[in-house]
Amino acid sequence: MDQKNFMDEFMKAANQDLTPKQAKILQAAVEIFAEKGYAATSTSEIAKRAGVAEGTIFRHYKTKKDLLISIVSPIIIEFAVPLFAERFINEVFQDQRLDDFEDLLRKIIRNRYQFVKNNVPLLKIFFQEIAFHAEIQEKFSAVFTEKVLPQFIKVVNHFKQNGQIGDFPTETVIRLTINAIVGFFITRFLVMPDYPWDDEKEMEYTIQFIRNGLKGI
Repeated sequence: MDQKNFMDEFMKAANQDLTPKQAKILQAAVEIFAEKGYAATSTSEIAKRAGVAEGTIFRHYKTKKDLLISIVSPIIIEFAVPLFAERFINEVFQDQRLDDFEDLLRKIIRNRYQFVKNNVPLLKIFFQEIAFHAEIQEKFSAVFTEKVLPQFIKVVNHFKQNGQIGDFPTETVIRLTINAIVGFFITRFLVMPDYPWDDEKEMEYTIQFIRNGLKGI
């Protein structure tokens, strides 16, 4: 994805009506945070790459941390919530062809694959920084607990009741499923992005791994 299309994706995710200077600041911040990390990046570097005065950054964002949060927040919402948004779940249950755990996993991982592929620098920033910033952790926890977890529980209990998931605690099923899917994305796009992966096969392997592991005895 070229830089223009990448930033178009970001602005759409951010749902922000930005001035041209704000857009340049965000674009520069995304590029440098992804390259060097938040701690090693200065606002003067961001200003230089954006072609604005450093004071312009602080007119729009009080601190460098505010700039980071403005980048990460829409990614938390756009990456996590669509997985188990109420509309998504309702559509799945209304489609009898997807009343199958494996088909649900396939729909989830393929849906998020394209989003991650289009937003690698943003996801890199998120995964780099979440361990170091309580604000990001709290925001992610709030979004997950309020928007994702209730729907995830509904899905897991549905497939446990019809025998497609074994007798595991619901929370354990959720943890294992998330670990496998997110682990695939991290390895594919952040840890080993240049390895000659066969993405179609790797997605299917991940689906089979989750499905077979959760069948139980």
